[in-house]
Amino acid sequence: MYLSLGADMAVRSRSVVGIFDLDNTTCSKHTRAFLTQAEGAGQVIPAGEELPKSFVLTSEFGMNRVYLSQFNPATLEKRFSDP
Repeated sequence: MYLSLGADMAVRSRSVVGIFDLDNTTCSKHTRAFLTQAEGAGQVIPAGEELPKSFVLTSEFGMNRVYLSQFNPATLEKRFSDP
């Protein structure tokens, strides 16, 4: 199964580590440091042109990726759990 992130982008459901609200999680200095490090390493991939509301952390084949999505985390979670 795949999780649609928007802008014709999808990731494998089994590779999803977590779905996070961008507004709530970036209050933490640890999350900001993680996202800054991931961006510096080229692991951040925007899924669309709109302002992102969430990010999806994936890990597959030993590579971590952070996808920025314009969808609300609740919407992504519902898509993730629906067959």
